[in-house]
Amino acid sequence: MSGDVPPPFKVPRVSIAQEDPRQPEVVALIEALDDFSNSLYPATSNHLLDVAELAMPDVVFFVARQEGRAIGCGAVRLLDATHGEIKRMYVPHEARGRGLGWVLLDTIEAEARKRGIRRLSLETGIHNLQAVHLYRRAGYTDCPPFADYKPDPLSLFMTKEIA
Repeated sequence: MSGDVPPPFKVPRVSIAQEDPRQPEVVALIEALDDFSNSLYPATSNHLLDVAELAMPDVVFFVARQEGRAIGCGAVRLLDATHGEIKRMYVPHEARGRGLGWVLLDTIEAEARKRGIRRLSLETGIHNLQAVHLYRRAGYTDCPPFADYKPDPLSLFMTKEIA
């Protein structure tokens, strides 16, 4: 994303770092994401990595913190040597509107590039309009299902060349 559209807002005093997703405060953030996803879609349309999967060596998990408090997260899962998948991008409602999603996405893309990833893909739900808008604005375009995904009328698959 670097060099594309600039972030719409400055995100004050936020740090983003690779962290262990098994921390209690981060688990609570992931559970809030699960609740949000479950409010929009049936379980069969939720393709969520659990906390144990987020801690696997093929996943790089990031936490955004403001004044020490976890206020967002996102991850990249390495699918192969040149293809990664964005997983678990989430900013709670009370932290939205300040450009944090943009900064998280930029961090994920930078890490993926550093690891030799040339293409990032993602699955999001059709009702998650804020996420769809963010990804489209960042240059992600619709694509067919990838990896082990199957077509789902409630899913939107997107991809972007990042190298």
